[in-house]
Amino acid sequence: MRILVTGAAGFIGFHLSARLLARGDVVVGLDNLNNYYDVALKEARLARLRTHAGFHFVRHDLADREAMAALFAEHSFEQVVHLAAQPGVRYSLENPHAYVESNIVGFLNVLEGCRHNRVGHLLYASSSSVYGANSQLPFSIHDRVDHPLSLYAASKKANELMAYTYSHLYALPTTGLRFFTVYGPWGRPDMALFLFTRKILANEPIPVFNHGHHQRDFTYVDDIIEGVVRVLAHVPGRTAGGPPCQLFNIGNNQPVPLMTYIQTLERVLGKKAHIQLLPLQPGDVPDTYADIQELEQAVGFRPLTSVEEGIQRFVAWYLDYYGEEPSGC
Repeated sequence: MRILVTGAAGFIGFHLSARLLARGDVVVGLDNLNNYYDVALKEARLARLRTHAGFHFVRHDLADREAMAALFAEHSFEQVVHLAAQPGVRYSLENPHAYVESNIVGFLNVLEGCRHNRVGHLLYASSSSVYGANSQLPFSIHDRVDHPLSLYAASKKANELMAYTYSHLYALPTTGLRFFTVYGPWGRPDMALFLFTRKILANEPIPVFNHGHHQRDFTYVDDIIEGVVRVLAHVPGRTAGGPPCQLFNIGNNQPVPLMTYIQTLERVLGKKAHIQLLPLQPGDVPDTYADIQELEQAVGFRPLTSVEEGIQRFVAWYLDYYGEEPSGC
């Protein structure tokens, strides 16, 4: 198939594009290569994708209405996987306009492209952040999500509402996936595992918010990609007169205390962390825990990679990519 993957130079977009290319799809990868984090890492991901004859890269900004319309008109996309977004809970407190431009205006341009060009299925990334102030665990897709704690979370909730509207009005099949704390090789430098690994190796203190009392449903990237590929083939149809849209959590379904996560990283690196305990940050939630019952029922899949195995794979990649060796304790 010919598939558009937005955010193809990003962490999840890179892994998904590689998976689709390996199975023989033609992938048009879109990214604006902004400098939210190291552009060289994004370029390195793209360099790997460009070795595939079926990969075509376009550098556009999602918020550029004319460029997005032209992209959709030029290609006959059968499916679209929309992963591009301005990420980061804490950064949304510093630069809120970036979230509206990318996550709201950009998503509208994707919806319009799908609507006017008869795309067969739009799958888009939502986030566990939409659960916000919810305290009942595990988080279920049937829970109300009316209390986002950051503009990032609000933008992802808005995406879900926008997708539902387009499914209702234009019979556009849409699927939202609420990702839970994705980690693994080629990850984002602003994410906890990447940040902790770099600082531990550099003998720098690592910031641990909420005094280490966080619990997260850490989900290995290969499990995320397997879920995306399966759901991509599970195109929603109209049911009982409702619109052709669906929503799933995709998480490991096994939350891990943050301090346990750090201790596992210390064992893999063979080096102790210097921990700097800090208060809970604005926009953060104490715990996340994905109820994945609907995902299992729909596509017969549940993530299986343990945190120990996932961290080992990440560290092996990190040391190879950056040419660093862990030193003793």
